[in-house]
Amino acid sequence: MKFSLEAKDIHSKARAGTVTTDHGEIQTPIFMPVGTAGTVKAVHQRELKEDIDAKIILGNTYHLYLRPGLDVLEQAGGLHKFIGWDRPILTDSGGYQVYSLSKVRKIKEEGVTFRSHIDGSKHLFTPEYAMDIQRTIGADIIMAFDECTPYPCDYKYAASSIHMTHRWLKRCCDRFDSTEPKYGFNQTLFPIVQGSVYKDLRKKSADFIASMDREGNAIGGLSVGEPAEEMYGMTEVVCDILPYEKPRYLMGVGTPINILENIALGVDMFDCVMPTRNARNGMLFTKNGIINIGNKKWANDFSPIEADSDLHADQVYSKAYLRHLMHSKEMLGAQIATLHNLHFYLWLVKQAREKIIAGEFYAWKNKMVTILGNKL
Repeated sequence: MKFSLEAKDIHSKARAGTVTTDHGEIQTPIFMPVGTAGTVKAVHQRELKEDIDAKIILGNTYHLYLRPGLDVLEQAGGLHKFIGWDRPILTDSGGYQVYSLSKVRKIKEEGVTFRSHIDGSKHLFTPEYAMDIQRTIGADIIMAFDECTPYPCDYKYAASSIHMTHRWLKRCCDRFDSTEPKYGFNQTLFPIVQGSVYKDLRKKSADFIASMDREGNAIGGLSVGEPAEEMYGMTEVVCDILPYEKPRYLMGVGTPINILENIALGVDMFDCVMPTRNARNGMLFTKNGIINIGNKKWANDFSPIEADSDLHADQVYSKAYLRHLMHSKEMLGAQIATLHNLHFYLWLVKQAREKIIAGEFYAWKNKMVTILGNKL
C-alpha cells in the first residue's frame, strides 16, 4: 500500500491524499460504507460502484468468520470474489466485538473467548488467529486485534487495557510479517490507538503505535458514547503524534458533523453504520439538514428527495413516495433511503477533498457544520 499527500488546508490540519492498493486508488478524505456480513445492507454492489461511487467498503471479521465461514470464503477465492466486488476492502479484527459482546466474552492475555450470537458455540480469537482469519477473508487493509474499551471506563482499566492491546499488536505484527496473503494481492496491517478519553493514555498509545512503523494507523475506542468534544480532543492529541505521511483512520465515526470536524483535525478515513442503519429507520442526511421521513409533514410533499443531487433515486422519487414506502414497510423504502444516505456521505467527503485542494476547506466546514444538524 502507498499513501501520497496532495494538499493541506492552511487553516486546519485537514489533508487530501491518495491511498493506492492492489484493488485500486482511494482518494482521501474517504468514508467507507460498512458491509458487515459481506453486504452493505439494502444496496447492490453495482449501486455501490455506479451510484454511490464507494472506493472502499468494510467487512466484519467476527461476522464473516461465523457466516459464511472461512472454508466458504477460501473456496470462493476470498471476499472480493465471493461478493462480486473488485475495489478495496478493509476488515476490522473482531476487536469491536470484544466491546459489543461484553456479556458473552471473556478476555485473557491469550485472547478473547466468546460465544456465537447465532448458536452459542464457543470460539477463541487470539491476535495470531485474527491475522490468519483476515488473511483468509482477503481484505486489502486488515486491522490489529485490540480491546475497544467502553465509555465510561475507569483510568486503571483503560491503562491496563492499552498495555494489553500493545502486547497483542506485537503478536499481530509478528504473525502478519511471517505469513503471506492467499489470493495474489498485497495486504496491509493497521495498528489501533486506544486509551479511552485519557489524554496521557492516548499519547502513550499513539507513541507506541507510531513506533511500530506500519503503513497506516487507526484510532479506536471513540464514538462509544462519549461527548463529541471528548472525541475531538482525543483525536487531536493522537493526530499530532501519528506520522504525518501515513493515512489515519478513525474507526466507527460518525455523523456528518463528526466527520467534518475530524477531517479538520487530520483524519483521512472513516466508517460508520449510521448512514445505513438510520436510513432503515427513516432518517435522511441532506445538504440542508436532517429529514425524518416518517413525519406527517412529508406525506404530501411531492418534491424530489434531494433535487440538486446527481443520484438517480434522489431525483425520480418524491419525499411523499419514500414516506409511503417506509410506512408500508416496503423493502424499497429502505433501499432508496440507504442509497441516499451513502451517496450523501460520499458526496460530503468528496466536497471536503475539493475544498482542501482549493484552499477553502475551513470556512466551508464551519458553514456546513451549522447547517447539517438542522432538523427539517
